[in-house]
Amino acid sequence: MTGSAPPEPIGLSAPYVDETEEVAVLEVLRSGQLAFGPMIEQFERTLAERVGAPYVAALSSGTAGLHLGVKLAGISPGDEVVTTPLSFIASANAIVYEGGTPVFVDVDDRTLNLDPAAVEAEITSRTKALVLVDLFGYPLDFDAFREIAERHGLAIVEDACEALGATYRGQQVGSFGHPAVFAFYPNKQVTTGEGGAIALETEDEWAVVKSLANQGRTDRGETFAHERIGYNYRLDELSAALGVAQLRKLDRILALRNEVASRYDTLLEEVEGVRLLCPDDDVYRRSWFVYVVFVEPPADRATVVAHLAAEGIASKPYLPAIHLQSAYRDRFGFADGMFPVAEAAGAQGLALPFHTGLSEGDQERVVAALSRALKPG
Repeated sequence: MTGSAPPEPIGLSAPYVDETEEVAVLEVLRSGQLAFGPMIEQFERTLAERVGAPYVAALSSGTAGLHLGVKLAGISPGDEVVTTPLSFIASANAIVYEGGTPVFVDVDDRTLNLDPAAVEAEITSRTKALVLVDLFGYPLDFDAFREIAERHGLAIVEDACEALGATYRGQQVGSFGHPAVFAFYPNKQVTTGEGGAIALETEDEWAVVKSLANQGRTDRGETFAHERIGYNYRLDELSAALGVAQLRKLDRILALRNEVASRYDTLLEEVEGVRLLCPDDDVYRRSWFVYVVFVEPPADRATVVAHLAAEGIASKPYLPAIHLQSAYRDRFGFADGMFPVAEAAGAQGLALPFHTGLSEGDQERVVAALSRALKPG
């Protein structure tokens, strides 16, 4: 007598793609124009319209967008930039690329975003900018940060890489007048494979970013005329075509992600030992990027991950505090205990399987396995 087959594994994420994307990419392949073509322009226009920004520049990654946003802010060696220690490391790296000094501020224990009052308390005569992150797709308090920036003459660069489709007071993230960066890795709301974009307020900013992304070239018809030191941060036509097809589905994608997140919220109501992300309200509307829970002591996150893996369920720690990464400890002298809220979230955060196609049955299986993993003994 043979035993029953093991259940199918449940992966962590999956993009929402079908034949629409296949057709779009195939058209570009057949055109023979794989770079510097019309799909880049269409992708930039479509994204700008969607987020309510006057201009958007498509780039090779969200990291490229953050770097160029910091560069637009005029950061140079010795300048301080206030930012969060709880984020993907790229938001801090972009500051370091330009020689700036990241000044971390602990996050709010409810939203896990930066608190405006705490940020303002860290501003000095050397502070030149704020790099603000919409963590896990939850929008910042834009009114408060805009007032702080105006009062102190600071630039704002917004890391909205996890927040496409989020809104603050009914207004789309990306529409607040400062550079806002989006990313399109396959686990994001929409994907271009790899890729990113930066939303901008003026045509001059757009022209500078487009030049910097193309090795500092001008746009005057001279192929090898370079006005500035630039980078190869271009997006290709195939990726842009994928992005255009994805953006046409964005409302559907966001709705499906909301459904999956809502089911998790309900299923996890009675599970002891985990804390959930803060809910939306009339001001703040999250765009679901990942579904993260926080494994509360005395449960051990690594043990929970191992239990889930043994049942064929993927999960991942999300996100370690940046200042405790060796690259930042060694260079800037950060240490444990400096930012306790961020450190606790970084030590306890766990991403569960999350994507548009996740079935109710699979979610029930995830939560049941999580509940078993959290039980002592």
